[in-house]
Amino acid sequence: MSNKEKIRVRQVKSGIGYSKSQNATLRGLGLRRMNHVVELEDTPSVRGMVNKVNHLVRIESGE
Repeated sequence: MSNKEKIRVRQVKSGIGYSKSQNATLRGLGLRRMNHVVELEDTPSVRGMVNKVNHLVRIESGE
């Protein structure tokens, strides 16, 4: 995997009612509101963050 690969992450559910660490993970990914999409490098650390909040986000096809 090269560092040039990207993934698009969309927040599909609100972080309200979930733990502070999960909300912090959403912020760490750069997600601010529902249906907000960010494009991030496909690295193991980003994948781990996405897996932590996988019930709140969806991975869309990257470029």
